[in-house]
Amino acid sequence: MVNIAVLGYGTVGSGVAEVLRTNQESINNRAGQEINLKYVLDLRDFPGDAVEKILVHDYDIILNDDDVKIVVEVMGGVNPAYNFVKSALLKGKSVCTSNKELVAKHGAELIEIAKENRVNFLFEASVGGGIPIIRPLNQSLTADEIVEISGILNGTTNFILTSMSKDGLDFDTVLKKAQELGYAERNPEADVEGYDACRKIAILSSLACGHQVDYEDIHTEGITKITDMDFRYADKLDAAIKLIGSSRKSEKGFCAMVAPRMICSEHPLAGVNGVMNAIFVKGNVLGDVMFYGAGAGKLPTASAVVSDVVDAVKHIGTNIMTIWSTEKMPLLDVKDVESRFFIRVKNDDGMQDKLEAAFGGGEIVALDGVSDEIGFVTGMLKEREYEAAADSIGGVISMIRYEG
Repeated sequence: MVNIAVLGYGTVGSGVAEVLRTNQESINNRAGQEINLKYVLDLRDFPGDAVEKILVHDYDIILNDDDVKIVVEVMGGVNPAYNFVKSALLKGKSVCTSNKELVAKHGAELIEIAKENRVNFLFEASVGGGIPIIRPLNQSLTADEIVEISGILNGTTNFILTSMSKDGLDFDTVLKKAQELGYAERNPEADVEGYDACRKIAILSSLACGHQVDYEDIHTEGITKITDMDFRYADKLDAAIKLIGSSRKSEKGFCAMVAPRMICSEHPLAGVNGVMNAIFVKGNVLGDVMFYGAGAGKLPTASAVVSDVVDAVKHIGTNIMTIWSTEKMPLLDVKDVESRFFIRVKNDDGMQDKLEAAFGGGEIVALDGVSDEIGFVTGMLKEREYEAAADSIGGVISMIRYEG
């Protein structure tokens, strides 16, 4: 029997207990041993809940119990999670976590500590909820050099953009709907400003290149400036608007970004709607692979956590090698990254000529019944080239990067 402890009895923590209880027999069979939930740590009490029998309020009880071999951290945030996880690894306990903030900030360090102590630090649930992506990157795609990872990594923003597209509603109206349905927090900043997706693409980028990619270095934009008019142009171009976290390797270096993108309907991410997530991976040998599924939620995320618990049980005394060095990966200056751009501009006299001259050609996009503005799709430009051209013409209403 292997004893485990769960830190945090919120949405994911209670989900872990439910998954273990619901599928106990099959989980034990896959692990090769019985998995016993010995402790749950939380500051709160839960009268009437079966967890009260194993509930503790002092982390040291778990840390100092040598019978506890695996700690599940689902508290969220960096403090006190970082200190709890680090001390568990140093005590010879493996750790499984869904905490993207912790992994993005301290993943490389914690992986190294786990290696030194012949235990494991596993974090499948930190990106994509129930979608298996960490393990494939770490174990299944090792024959490939990953040249691109792009994904819809946040279900809240995807639900908002999907609803805006299908229902023709404005951002604020759809955000309120998402909050009422429980898809968005009361304070949705981490989602709608792109911070959540940024931390996730930082983790994926670090695994892809084997070095630390700091999320603070990743250019990040949210979706709050997207309007219903943008979707009218997207429809005209047979495209979808998605918040995309991406990292790409080129001859010039490694670049990463989170931003809304207008992507053509044939793109594999264009049809990913609602709260679903998807991650597109391009290898230099394998080619294109896409992972799709529920990117958040109580049971999908808990399922991924428990899959890590099973892996940790099967590898007690053995470290699963993960290549993620603490050495920092420098990113290309975002101003040197090339894209195509869709812009909306005021339709002043001579504007079409100005657009052609400033951007060296492109595609005019006009909407029926709209005369005071026009859309324009540029050719491939560096960000700094786009900014200079946009400044020279004036009258730019909005910009979305475009992949046609």
